[in-house]
Amino acid sequence: MPFMTTQIPGLLVFEPKVFADSRGYFFESYNANIFKQEGVDMLFVQDNQSSSSYGVIRGLHYQLNPHAQTKLVRVLAGSILDVAVDMRNGSPTYGHHYTIELSAENKKQLLVPKGFAHGFSVLSEKAEVLYKCDGFYDKSSEGGIRFDDASLNIDWKIPASKAIISDKDKILPTLAATQTNFIFEG
Repeated sequence: MPFMTTQIPGLLVFEPKVFADSRGYFFESYNANIFKQEGVDMLFVQDNQSSSSYGVIRGLHYQLNPHAQTKLVRVLAGSILDVAVDMRNGSPTYGHHYTIELSAENKKQLLVPKGFAHGFSVLSEKAEVLYKCDGFYDKSSEGGIRFDDASLNIDWKIPASKAIISDKDKILPTLAATQTNFIFEG
């Protein structure tokens, strides 16, 4: 089975089957039929790619309904610590976070459903991250949580003196100060 469940309902890790030989490797990073067989049936409409250097922390970001996005995140080069925070009202894991190292080497991907804030830190000298989205970017619905919210206690695996944070992310509110319209549907 290519999907592993996590302790947070709806948050899945996808491990594609990799075919390696003396020439290199091949794998399907996304196949709609395989995803559908596993109960993950969505239409991805936008791909986003970023390049960042060591110490960059991006996030934690989300878009409110009706523009919320499910994301399938993977790393093309380097490695990141990927982070998802459950923001679904009524969820038994509301406010909990999940972290996983995604890298070009391990080829794992994280499926982050609607209702989660998402972010990552760059653990390698450089990292290129690609994520598929099932909804388009909508500036008017974007929101976020401070990366250093004490209630979340996320270990980004980056020393504070080396962290590179955008001005926009430095002023995001804490989880307690956010208001979302995400509902846990069990």
